[in-house]
Amino acid sequence: MTDPAPPISKLKDWLADADEAGVPHPRAATFVTATTEGQPSVRTVTLKRLDRDALLFTSALWTRKVSELRQNPKVAIAFYWAALGRQVLVRGVASEAERALAEELFAERGRDNQMQTHVSRQGEEIESLDPLRRRRIELVGELDGQAVPCPQDWGVIRVKPDFIEFWEETPDRLHDRTEHYRVDGRWATRQLAP
Repeated sequence: MTDPAPPISKLKDWLADADEAGVPHPRAATFVTATTEGQPSVRTVTLKRLDRDALLFTSALWTRKVSELRQNPKVAIAFYWAALGRQVLVRGVASEAERALAEELFAERGRDNQMQTHVSRQGEEIESLDPLRRRRIELVGELDGQAVPCPQDWGVIRVKPDFIEFWEETPDRLHDRTEHYRVDGRWATRQLAP
């Protein structure tokens, strides 16, 4: 059967449920990329926003994650809320979003997060944190009373899903498992055995 409503709206509801239940870091997701040779990389990221047809994440654009996305845009994402007995799996295609969106989402970040983005080259080898801390103190002074600008090498990753699976635990262990997948540009749905 064809689902008239995108499953992203259900994901939005489940995120709200996790937030209302006080689940720590309800928007944390496991984000998997792979090289063209198929070597996977995994990390935990924070979902920044849900669009009507996409999941939005932010990132420095020099990271391994973005490098791998440029080679192979296919990704997998998992959300898991143990306290609610729920999991969502997403597969889709990632792309860099427009610059205006990067600037908008950067402006929404807390000032400490904005400063950290300017001070630290995520993933680069360092001798210690001391030089980064000194640079942060300098930057705080330089930008006192000013907005922190969005770095040119910072952006938004837009993931357009073509597969979303919802799994919900039940006491009888016959867990509710529903798969949504795209067929000719439309969402179709099927129930799966647990």
